[in-house]
Amino acid sequence: MTMSQHLDRLRPPKAKKKPEKVVIHGDMLSDDYHWIRDRSDPDTMAYIEAENVYTGKAFRSMEDLQKELYDELLRRTAEEDSEPPVTIDGFQYYRRTTKGKPYSIYCRRKGTEGEEEIVLDENAVAEGHEFFCVESIKISPSQNLVAYSFDTSGDEYYDVGFIDTRTQKPFPDKVTRTGGFEWGSSDRIVYYIVHDDAHRPYRIMRHVLGTELETDEIVYEEMDPACEYMSLKKSKSKEFLFVTAQTLTTGEVNFLRADDDTGRFKPVVRRKRGVRYYVLHEKGDFHILTNDGAPNFRIVQAPASTSSSDDWTEVFPHRDSVIINVSDPYPWVDVFADYIAIFEREDAISSVRILDRKTGESHLIELPEKLRFVTPMENPQADSTTLRFAYTSMLTPKRVYEYDMTNRTLRLVKEDDVPGYDSSDFHVERIHVTVADGTKVPVNIVHKKGIIKDRRNPLLLYAYGAAGDFEGSAPVFDIGMLSLLERGFVYAVAGIRGGGEYGQSWYDNGRMLNKKNCFTDFIECAEQLVAEGYTSSEMLAINGASAGGLLVASAMTMRPDLFKVVVAEVPFVDVVFTMADKSIPLVIGEYEEYGDMAFREVYEYCKSYSPYENVEAVKYPDMLVTSGMNDPRVPFWEPIKWVARLRDRGVGDSMILLRTNMTQGHHGASARYDAIEYNAFRLAFIIDRLQRR
Repeated sequence: MTMSQHLDRLRPPKAKKKPEKVVIHGDMLSDDYHWIRDRSDPDTMAYIEAENVYTGKAFRSMEDLQKELYDELLRRTAEEDSEPPVTIDGFQYYRRTTKGKPYSIYCRRKGTEGEEEIVLDENAVAEGHEFFCVESIKISPSQNLVAYSFDTSGDEYYDVGFIDTRTQKPFPDKVTRTGGFEWGSSDRIVYYIVHDDAHRPYRIMRHVLGTELETDEIVYEEMDPACEYMSLKKSKSKEFLFVTAQTLTTGEVNFLRADDDTGRFKPVVRRKRGVRYYVLHEKGDFHILTNDGAPNFRIVQAPASTSSSDDWTEVFPHRDSVIINVSDPYPWVDVFADYIAIFEREDAISSVRILDRKTGESHLIELPEKLRFVTPMENPQADSTTLRFAYTSMLTPKRVYEYDMTNRTLRLVKEDDVPGYDSSDFHVERIHVTVADGTKVPVNIVHKKGIIKDRRNPLLLYAYGAAGDFEGSAPVFDIGMLSLLERGFVYAVAGIRGGGEYGQSWYDNGRMLNKKNCFTDFIECAEQLVAEGYTSSEMLAINGASAGGLLVASAMTMRPDLFKVVVAEVPFVDVVFTMADKSIPLVIGEYEEYGDMAFREVYEYCKSYSPYENVEAVKYPDMLVTSGMNDPRVPFWEPIKWVARLRDRGVGDSMILLRTNMTQGHHGASARYDAIEYNAFRLAFIIDRLQRR
């Protein structure tokens, strides 16, 4: 039986229509599927279940391929593995995994020769939960307690549990529904982030272990409703606690001495619209990374008593073509007693620069490949002269390096083992696509050596293009892509505008009333890949998630003829109805990305590209769409409503599948075997559909 015959017998579900009308700026909109937002409506759950059943049945013809892919992915995954240890006050801490166990085990040993102690077995605390994700593990100042935050639904509200590291017995305290935590100066005090009803982080509370949560004290309150990011972190010196609160464009850091058990946080300097800054502490002074008058960031030094930028002394200047990396709300800068490690990028290529604090001179670490990605790792010892960092490329699995900043020597500590993989079998390159307005967009490409550019190669194109993110297009190694590459695929990643590959202006030119540049950049990258013979429209698949899901959905809506397969994971597709509803979590924070619907110009612009508003009676590509019932970032109903409308208005025999995970959120599976299963599922769909012309 062919796939089309198989699907003819199945018949896709058809959602009921219950029209609901809304008027925005005098424009009457009708939404037949608004009712799907109500999870208490039996029709909602019945429709979701029907779609899941349909997808399951449709995948029966792909079961062998999916199983084959799962086995490949598992074979390439180190089931028994261990991280290089990190030394903290005489103990070496590390994570390891055990074959058959879905989660990590966090361990330590005294010195290099001590016996292993289990600090936290995530498998043990995950028992009984369908979904379980440990967000953070932190050792108390005495190292006698471990605190860990965990999520059991995927909604990104975390509880914090405590375990005595000496006895492995749970401590009676439990902090609930937080967004992050940090120890004070002793085992008695814990600080934690609280979210409001819109899932916005807005308070820091101080908890004294052994007391009731109701008595906890508010020590910081964030009043800006657009605040989307908040971090709570202790300085490497252990002298200060820092709260970094930030919108997409504006931030402020507040600080408190770690040993001040009664004080409240106060700002390092008051916020200034359009300015983000981040604070580190070492040797008595604050080191501040700021984009004030320096869009690519610079580093200044200031006394810990500072309250004004007048106190700042420049340590490292702004550069026009080189950007210091910030992954909101964390700066990729590490301060040591004698050195500062700066993770930076130029022409969307990442590097590590070492600044000598005594001489003011700096140098770049020599690294093996040009198309690479380097990321910071934990370096808790301030007096160390060794920097540990992670390295990867499209050809190179993750490596852990240590760099002697004094002697300028690089040592490989560990490289992930991928059985059967030989990097010399593959080729990596970068092309630049000149789009309609003259902008050059980078595209990183990997494929097996020897392919012919005859337009017969299947190709998967990926991009993100939002929130100033630069990590989404980074040239990183992906075990899942090996299964495609070995089957003759080309894999391409586009660094479109809206991301942060080339800094703030690159982001600004892909957000708000420039948002369509993301979609047209992506389309023109796809067209160029076809024009250069890498693939054809009949062999072209695209993939994006979250805001990247909006990207591929909008690109498909604008050019349904250009793509054969679309994978949209938890896609943000109902732009108008969602951005007009301030009660939905995180909407106000996204005004700086998409705009405020209170303004007619914003409404009309968003409506012109919103995938949900622009479904037409055309033949769409084959599609796999995913949703998470507990997703706090993209409401579960958005992908579901979109699929319902696609089924109603689209024409032709395209396969459209919807998979809603009933126990997960935005980031999908946390257990590693579940993640492998999902990856095999996604790859099977792409391979199967491109093989059927």
